[in-house]
Amino acid sequence: MPLPVVDPGLFPFKGDMRVRFRDTDSQGHLYFANYLVFADEVTGFFMDELGFQSIEPEPCYIFTVNLQIDYIEEIRPNGTVMVSVGYSRLGNSSADVIFVMQNKANGVILARGSFTQVFVDRQTRKSIPIPAAFKNRILEVQSDFLTS
Repeated sequence: MPLPVVDPGLFPFKGDMRVRFRDTDSQGHLYFANYLVFADEVTGFFMDELGFQSIEPEPCYIFTVNLQIDYIEEIRPNGTVMVSVGYSRLGNSSADVIFVMQNKANGVILARGSFTQVFVDRQTRKSIPIPAAFKNRILEVQSDFLTS
């Protein structure tokens, strides 16, 4: 399925990630898997801002069960990647996060992608509904961004 093309300015959350030398490969640019690491870290920062960590008791685990990424351009060490993230779909027990990554210095899009998260019970490891407090906070912060 093709990834949606969304204007980075419309995303509800942004975070910057600095490309360190250790993040690169032998070709001198950001190693392909680290694009996903950067996107996952900024998604985690967004979840923190939405209050996921403050839900008591700790409600569940979140498993990433699917991901997609389109690599568009490279970035080299000491560059800064601006990662824009947002929830594009909320289901009963799963949600889709989409992201766009840009070179902060010139705005060039580096990659775009998505993660599918499944919310699971800590003991049984079976899917459970998205915690209501978290789902409501997502809807409050970015309801206009959701596609379905």
